[in-house]
Amino acid sequence: MFFEQIFEEKLAQYAYIIGCQRSGEAIVIDPMRDIDRYKKVAAKHNLKIIAAAETHIHADYLSGLREFAEEGAKVYVSDEGDKDWKYEWVIGSEYNHHLLKDGDEFSIGNIRFKAIHTPGHTPEHMMFQVTDGATTDEPMGVLSGDFVFVGDVGRPDLLETAAGQAGAMEESAKVLYKSLEKFKTMPEYLQLWPGHGAGSACGKALGAIPESTVGYEQRFNGSIKATITEQDFVDYILDGQPEPPLYFARMKKDNKLGPKLLSGIPSPEFMKVTSLIGASRISNAVIVDARKDREAFMNGHIQGSLYAPFNKTFNTVVGSYVKENQDIYLIIEEDHVEEAVIDLIRIGLDNIKGFSTPSELESFASEGGELFKTPIIDFEDLEKMVDEREVHILDVRKQSEFNEGHHPEASNIAHTRLLDRIDEVPTDKPVLVHCKSGARAAVASALLESEDITVYYVNDAVDPWLKQNNLLVGDK
Repeated sequence: MFFEQIFEEKLAQYAYIIGCQRSGEAIVIDPMRDIDRYKKVAAKHNLKIIAAAETHIHADYLSGLREFAEEGAKVYVSDEGDKDWKYEWVIGSEYNHHLLKDGDEFSIGNIRFKAIHTPGHTPEHMMFQVTDGATTDEPMGVLSGDFVFVGDVGRPDLLETAAGQAGAMEESAKVLYKSLEKFKTMPEYLQLWPGHGAGSACGKALGAIPESTVGYEQRFNGSIKATITEQDFVDYILDGQPEPPLYFARMKKDNKLGPKLLSGIPSPEFMKVTSLIGASRISNAVIVDARKDREAFMNGHIQGSLYAPFNKTFNTVVGSYVKENQDIYLIIEEDHVEEAVIDLIRIGLDNIKGFSTPSELESFASEGGELFKTPIIDFEDLEKMVDEREVHILDVRKQSEFNEGHHPEASNIAHTRLLDRIDEVPTDKPVLVHCKSGARAAVASALLESEDITVYYVNDAVDPWLKQNNLLVGDK
């Protein structure tokens, strides 16, 4: 049996290619939209991908299932769950497909897969039990999707907090509890291959180890250990879940109705800064500045541009601040353009029209071009401003962090939800924006400025200030 786990770092996502070397056939589990990467891996090992499957309707990226279906691969998707969470683009289509019910089995060469309905994270969620039929009739492992991770389980609140299905999270947590009770009866020896690792927003305490065993998770997974009673588990699993990125709702909808097919990978053109500014002003467009140095951005950027440093947060920030139909112009190093484009199409942002570089931006400024500056302050400055004038303080950390200690006059909106709640930010006074270290406050400050709100960016660590002022809950 051929087995390869493929990791996408920015979204902390695992996809899997499993193949039968006797037949030369392979299947991909939970593929992303840019499917050529999987085809290259399969071809390298003399395998042909004839099928693709998915554990559930994803919220954090666009699925590649429809891309494979267009090429003739057979797609396997869940037909469990309620009527609101079905694969509408598959049902009744002419695609070669199989709608799976709990207990259904299918094979790729000698490799057998058994679908096991494990609702809770989503109503339709399946995990796949894998058996290498060339060796034994007993299963060797499970592809657990977003049901059980290393050290955590899939969050059950997303139908409510991301997709807007009011009142869904507590009931989903109870359903997840029942699924975990079933998981506790599975053989301990089975390997466990999760859908995400540390850094994913699909859980709150995922481990960085790429695989585990069912028995290890039964014994040591903190969320599973919390299943003493149903209510114990519900209280534990819903407490402290981070606010989901704003684009999650769009991914849920698109993956359910059918992701837009890629007509090719976008190839944005290089542009002089003046041309880029002009293009962005005559269309439904946004400039995204991806420089990694946030102080450099604050000290000189195109007025109205968003800030999304090209690091692990890039997808999350752009996905939360840019709308699907907007044209995107990037300020980014030229050798990062291709990777940035792939990052964006994975979350359904296809309209990347052009780019310029940081060095071009510097040349633009040196030749008299106007750049906008954002005032940078620290917490000492913040206290003086609070004492001397009328200001608002906006804390853009997660609510769970805010609850552990915050400035008495601060309001809280998590940076990943800020665009959706922009009307809650007062405009009558300057807004002092802070987070834990300054990273999230930087992107939030740029978004507020793009909405013509007067901002002071707090580039400072909040915990020492909270501790000094006896405002950390844990220190009292």
